[in-house]
Amino acid sequence: MKSIATHNAPAAIGPYSQAVLMNDTLFVSGQLGIDPSTGNMAEGFEAQANLVFQHIRAILEAAGMGMSHVVKASVFLQDMDDFGKINEIYGRNFSAPFPAREAIQVARLPKGGLVEISVIAMR
Repeated sequence: MKSIATHNAPAAIGPYSQAVLMNDTLFVSGQLGIDPSTGNMAEGFEAQANLVFQHIRAILEAAGMGMSHVVKASVFLQDMDDFGKINEIYGRNFSAPFPAREAIQVARLPKGGLVEISVIAMR
């Protein structure tokens, strides 16, 4: 097992890795819409969601992968009313065949986030 990290995504805010590579499978921890240079959460759902995908892309690249390697995504929304927005942003970041996915509304996300996404990627 190998830990994967990049300065182009926020540092972990707890005792976990940005991602872990096990054989040919990469498990990317949940990413929030945090600006890695300031540590501040972006304002608004769309800004946070766009940053989340930037972070995921940066972590994948650090592991020698890209968005086409993602096979599974878990989407956590603070408000299910943002489901249409996340579908639009998600569709801009992935292409067919799209990864398997679930989208779940949660009561609260770390740092007051509006969206958090984790992914599993395979070589």
